[in-house]
Amino acid sequence: MGNSVVLRQQATRLVRRLQEAGFTAFWVGGCVRDFLLGREPGDYDIATSALPDQIERLFERTIPVGRKFGVMMIVEEGHQFQVATFRAEADYEDGRHPGWVSFGDAEADARRRDFTVNGLFYDPIREELLDWVGGQQDLKGRLIRTIGLPAERFAEDHLRLLRAVRLAAQLDFELETETFSAIKEHAPKICGISAERIREELIKLFSPPHAARGLELLRNSGLLEQLLPELAATIDCAQSPDFHPEGNVFEHLLLMLKHLPKDSQPSLPWAVLLHDIAKPVTASTDRSTGSIHFYGHERVGANMAEKILERLRFPRKQIEEIREAVRCHMQFKDVPGMRKATLRRLLLRPTFPLELELHRLDCIGSHGRLEVYEFLREQAKELERQPQIIPPLLNGNDLLALGMKPGRKLGALLGEIREKQLQDELKTKEQAKRWAKERLAGAES
Repeated sequence: MGNSVVLRQQATRLVRRLQEAGFTAFWVGGCVRDFLLGREPGDYDIATSALPDQIERLFERTIPVGRKFGVMMIVEEGHQFQVATFRAEADYEDGRHPGWVSFGDAEADARRRDFTVNGLFYDPIREELLDWVGGQQDLKGRLIRTIGLPAERFAEDHLRLLRAVRLAAQLDFELETETFSAIKEHAPKICGISAERIREELIKLFSPPHAARGLELLRNSGLLEQLLPELAATIDCAQSPDFHPEGNVFEHLLLMLKHLPKDSQPSLPWAVLLHDIAKPVTASTDRSTGSIHFYGHERVGANMAEKILERLRFPRKQIEEIREAVRCHMQFKDVPGMRKATLRRLLLRPTFPLELELHRLDCIGSHGRLEVYEFLREQAKELERQPQIIPPLLNGNDLLALGMKPGRKLGALLGEIREKQLQDELKTKEQAKRWAKERLAGAES
């Protein structure tokens, strides 16, 4: 039995238990939306008339994640389910938190939610859908529309401006006209939201297969300029048509995002978005030929990418690997002329799988030629068949044992040995030691 089926059965049992104890209870929000769209929900939220204390008494394992807002987490067989008491909210002062919360009924709870497609309630016991906000009609019409006046809903939580765009991209829906107009009008307010909350929405927005549409909607809504002005600058950044027939840098990024694999590693969409981030600030035009150049954009771009990702509070390890992919992406054009040792160093970089996939998308998004990509795949496979190449033949302790003193010369000699190993000139530890002894003897004579 699949995990999604187990999750649905557990969510149904929780509702049944609440109802049998005399409370009203429904599935609510995104899980109902996805269920009606024929998608498997990733989690299930439950809304109920039971108060937090009553929920605690009814279930063995609970976590009071937001007791004063009526939000509890129930843990069942390793899965967590958010269970919230029906409530109404008002007096939002900071664009995020309500000034007061009162517990009420299901209809009031539905009307305080963000978008109509998220305001549906479903009783899995009676198999009954409850819709007080027109969500069912908007699901059929494939529309993202706020519940009530858009300006009021966005004033309550400014993150909804970005969430609306993300949902439209994720579901392949359109933004209802008044909702979209309000997003564009209030776009600057998104800057008041914490970097962590913005980052999580952007990660979802730029996930395949809807990443390209997400970027387009972000641009058309005015949110791109607010959140990623460096990326917005690529819209007017022209490229030489002989190298980039697809058009400007922004069009190049869109094409790359359209070809993101569904199972992309988490850093890949961001490596795509940021690999040419410095082109607008490094652009120059050759007066004699009219060619457009971006000298050093990979180096400048690596620093810019790091600052952007730090601003969004990405984990340090992920920042480093994306930065490295941006810094090194122009090296791939030199692969056909690389010495064997240089090529193997490239293949042995920890970030090589990310860099290689970025290169593939870079080619698809411009000239379309994949000869270097295919060559590198073959070279990587060949390297896997030679595991003896991966670790260095000698280390510092080996050279110290041969009588060499610590210092800069020791490091230089290790580098020479590694170079010869990668060139296939030294293949065993014994060969490397003999070569090192000869070098040391020659230096002393």
